[in-house]
Amino acid sequence: MATISASIPSSFKPISTKSNPNLPQTCFRFQLSTTRQPTRLLCVAEETPATIDPTSEAARRLYVGNIPRTTTIDELQKVFEEHGVIEKAEVMYDKYSGRSRRFGFVTMKTVDDVNAAIEKLDGTEIGGRKIKVNVTEKPLNGASTTLLPSEETPFVDSPYKLYVGNLAKTVTSESLKTFFSEKGNVLGAKVSRVPGTSKSSGFGFVSFSSEEEVEAAIFSFNDAVLEGQKIRVNKA
Repeated sequence: MATISASIPSSFKPISTKSNPNLPQTCFRFQLSTTRQPTRLLCVAEETPATIDPTSEAARRLYVGNIPRTTTIDELQKVFEEHGVIEKAEVMYDKYSGRSRRFGFVTMKTVDDVNAAIEKLDGTEIGGRKIKVNVTEKPLNGASTTLLPSEETPFVDSPYKLYVGNLAKTVTSESLKTFFSEKGNVLGAKVSRVPGTSKSSGFGFVSFSSEEEVEAAIFSFNDAVLEGQKIRVNKA
């Protein structure tokens, strides 16, 4: 992306934005000396990074993936209550078959409890299955990568694949893979490019190693925000 730089003449006078709170904070009123055009307003937008309130449920809700189908809510709660105070435990079931979808959520009392649970339980085993434990929502602003399209790793296909739409133009295959790795074992991720160019087509694909991971990713990431845009996630 080209960068345009210019110096602001000393005749430009900053104006107050108090009377109009919708204006960015840095604004100048100016008139081009070579024309008879009326004065114009030049504003420099100031970007404010989004943050998540550490006391909100989103910051205290843990995703627990790859649990055995036989794991009950009470069993899940007992595993986590050894590492903090639990407000709620959930196991997700298929609405048609009634079978466990092999993932659930645990809402802890405090962020300290959350961090303790992640440190002690992520990667441990329940019923012979290695579980994945992480926060369901966290800041992902400003994610950047220096990878060019030609440097992206080859896509690994599988029968368990997702379509991801409405991707921001800045999303790369690597950042897409990193984003979805929060909810399972991502085999491959690919951002589609306009043929013959490096421009993103605005959609991509992510492959997993199991149907359960696909369902968990849809549940967690459909309508989630990735690099400033709300994405659409469904089975490919």
